[in-house]
Amino acid sequence: MNIQILSEHKLSSVAPLNQFDVEKRDVELTLVKDQNGVQYTSSSIVPTPAARAGPPGSSDVDRETWGKKIDFLLSVIGFAVDLANVWRFPYLCYKNGGGAFLIPYILFLVIAGMPLFYMELALGQYNREGAATIWKICPVFKGVGYTVILIALYVGFYYNVIIAWSLHYLFSSMTSELPWLKCGNSWNSPNCTDPKAINGSVLGNGTSYSKYKITPAAEYYERGVLHLHESRGIHDLGLPRWELSLCLVVVVFILYFSLWKGVKSSGKVVYITATMPYVVLFVLLIRGITLPGSMDGIRAYLHIDFNRLNNLEVWIDAATQIFYSLGAGFGVLIAFASYNKFDNNCYRDALLTSTVNCVTSFFSGFAIFSVLGYMAYKHKVKIEDVATEGAGLVFIIYPEAISTLPGSTFWAIVFFIMLLTLGIDSSMGGMEAVLTGLTDDFKILKRNRKVFTFATAFGTFLVALFCITNGGIYVLTLLDKYAAGTSILFGVLIEAIGVSWFYGVDRFSEDIERMMGFKPGLYWRLCWKFVSPAFLLFVVIASTLTASGLKYDEYIFPNWSNLLGWGVAMSSMLFVPCYAVYKFFSLPGTFKERIAYCITPEHEHHLVAEGNVRQFHLKHWLAI
Repeated sequence: MNIQILSEHKLSSVAPLNQFDVEKRDVELTLVKDQNGVQYTSSSIVPTPAARAGPPGSSDVDRETWGKKIDFLLSVIGFAVDLANVWRFPYLCYKNGGGAFLIPYILFLVIAGMPLFYMELALGQYNREGAATIWKICPVFKGVGYTVILIALYVGFYYNVIIAWSLHYLFSSMTSELPWLKCGNSWNSPNCTDPKAINGSVLGNGTSYSKYKITPAAEYYERGVLHLHESRGIHDLGLPRWELSLCLVVVVFILYFSLWKGVKSSGKVVYITATMPYVVLFVLLIRGITLPGSMDGIRAYLHIDFNRLNNLEVWIDAATQIFYSLGAGFGVLIAFASYNKFDNNCYRDALLTSTVNCVTSFFSGFAIFSVLGYMAYKHKVKIEDVATEGAGLVFIIYPEAISTLPGSTFWAIVFFIMLLTLGIDSSMGGMEAVLTGLTDDFKILKRNRKVFTFATAFGTFLVALFCITNGGIYVLTLLDKYAAGTSILFGVLIEAIGVSWFYGVDRFSEDIERMMGFKPGLYWRLCWKFVSPAFLLFVVIASTLTASGLKYDEYIFPNWSNLLGWGVAMSSMLFVPCYAVYKFFSLPGTFKERIAYCITPEHEHHLVAEGNVRQFHLKHWLAI
């Protein structure tokens, strides 16, 4: 009897089974009550939404789950808190009016960042699927899943290289005298200048210290590590550097052995990688505030200039920073949440982890600007002359400051361990999105998870070799700008529309109620339906209008490299329309029936045969 019911339950996703509906529902409820609410994987108990054991049509009843709740929380925090929290947010805050920048930043966090974060966690947890197969809720949008999976893969190509640089610096720090302290090394140019000789009077002509490329620290990064002086541009790459290749091998091995057993292994690695940065940031802050000039740096960081809020660029910076910082849209949050227990409170998780991420960004600014204040004091220049963002901050300015401190070797090792751990768990998250997304879609990959993990890790290693050649920084700059720029914004915009409008905010809210026992409030539903899509549209338009050609310092990229970059961006975005067209033509029936099948959840396809398609009624589109 029970097996017959199970097969009928599966068949119901294809054909209507009205005559069995009453009997089936009664038996299911009785069985679950008899078992006292315990979840079983045997075919004698059919999981039902009412029993809060899984979504309708879910076949993955025995999906693995996180060992402990803390594994999930640390994984999400570890993914969201990455290098950008340290090297981008503090500079943006300083540049855009200090404390005043927090107004648009917190506003966008509350009206768009948190709702999108919550939406992805709930989506993954309810459906227990990766970024592609989750679109059984609205099959025509499955291409969005492939878009974000491909973007996560692209990011892995160059993000692992930045981690490899950190590892190279970590090994180089294990000497009594840091290699970027003085000139006179094999990689230094004849123009190399001792930092002690550089002060405000020497700089002049509006040249900021952070752009001064002939200090030992700047030359170590560009000539000693990157060998940039041996390349004439992106057309002249040369061969991969063997030192960086070895570091990249280590990074890829760490990733492989962290991920090969799924969340059971990665959930333990994050105990170190997600917590270590906080310990190091705190230690660096304590050391930083004892330095002369540090308070000037912190005052500059927090200086409030409300006039900056009249500038549209400040609002665009706040919007893009909150979006990229939280990491919505890469398929990672969906993948991580899919391994949660069905009744986990992902609402609380979303509020907690997104808040922790933003507080970390703000807190890291104190550790960074206390040291920048010290640098400005040391060279008798303004804070603005030493303030910078990105690789220039963490691989040139900060290491130079560290090299002048007593016990510099210790501080350098501690700092680069922090960079390493910040990068590793973010890279793990990106690769897990790829692995979960594709293994859920292709069962043969799920059966061979370890082999597929190795193939993915090895594939990212091979492509990353292009980024560690003499001209590799140009390839990395191209990928950084185009691989996850407009394309990820586009992907999340389509995702938000798919969930909020086509699947329906009301239905999505009912799913959340099945999991947690309460419906999201009106505020969240309004954000999902109107505010978040409008926010994403604003960011997409703003990023497109403010886009400029590729540039690295003084080097202007040739036109063909910009076209190549757009090719990379389009390669992921095209999955959305291409899959929609494929899906439409692969379905049977009339034009109207095909449309209906495309936008109706797979477990409700039997309703299409009855002509009961809720998206064909105005009530669906007006529901909140």
